[in-house]
Amino acid sequence: MKTTLDLNDQLLAHAKALAAQQRTSLTRIIEEGLQLRLRAKVPGADSPAKKLPVFRGRGGLVEGVDPTSNKALLAALGDDA
Repeated sequence: MKTTLDLNDQLLAHAKALAAQQRTSLTRIIEEGLQLRLRAKVPGADSPAKKLPVFRGRGGLVEGVDPTSNKALLAALGDDA
């Protein structure tokens, strides 16, 4: 089947050089590259989605700690430098 592709000039030059070096056609080089890409395993494609753990416990901030203040949060942790 014939098709038209818009390829980066430098990529095409490298592909042509590789084809000449291997004494094969540009078509064969492109076909091999496409086959490799199609056979490549996509990470996580065949595994089911993993559930993330959710903390359902009680707790929260200590009363009087301002959650919008980094200084207050560090002081509550005892890391105020």
